[in-house]
Amino acid sequence: MEKTLGNSLMANSSHDTALGIHYIVECKGGKEITLTDPKAVLETLINCAKTAGATVIDSIIHQFSPYGLSGVVVIAESHITIHTWPEYQYSAIDIFTCGEDNIAQKIYEEIIEAFAPTTHSVKKITRGVPSCYSSV
Repeated sequence: MEKTLGNSLMANSSHDTALGIHYIVECKGGKEITLTDPKAVLETLINCAKTAGATVIDSIIHQFSPYGLSGVVVIAESHITIHTWPEYQYSAIDIFTCGEDNIAQKIYEEIIEAFAPTTHSVKKITRGVPSCYSSV
C-alpha cells in the first residue's frame, strides 16, 4: 500500500515488530547550498536530527572535485546519509532509525523543509522484520 505524504509518495509499512525504519529520499532541485556547501549541508543534517529528538554521535562530510558531496551523521538511533550531484540538481538521502518511528518521520520532515527540493519522493521500508531472521 502506498500513501501520499506532502508532495511525495510513501510506501506504507507496519513498525510493530521491526527493528528499524529506513527512509530513502530522492530530491530534485531546491536550494543551491544544499547541493554544494559541505559545512551548510552537515550543519543542516545535524540540526534536523537534533530538532527531531535524535542524539547526534558524530558526523563527517566529503566534498568531491569538481563537485558533489557525501556525508553521514551518526545518531544513537542509527544514521542519516546524503549524496549530492549538483550537476543534476539531485540528492539522495537515507534516514535509518531504530526504535520509535516518529524520529525518522520528523527527521524526514525537517530535511524536506530545510532543503526545500522542487520535487522529492520517499520510500519507507521496515527493517529487521521477523521473516528476515530465518536461515537460508
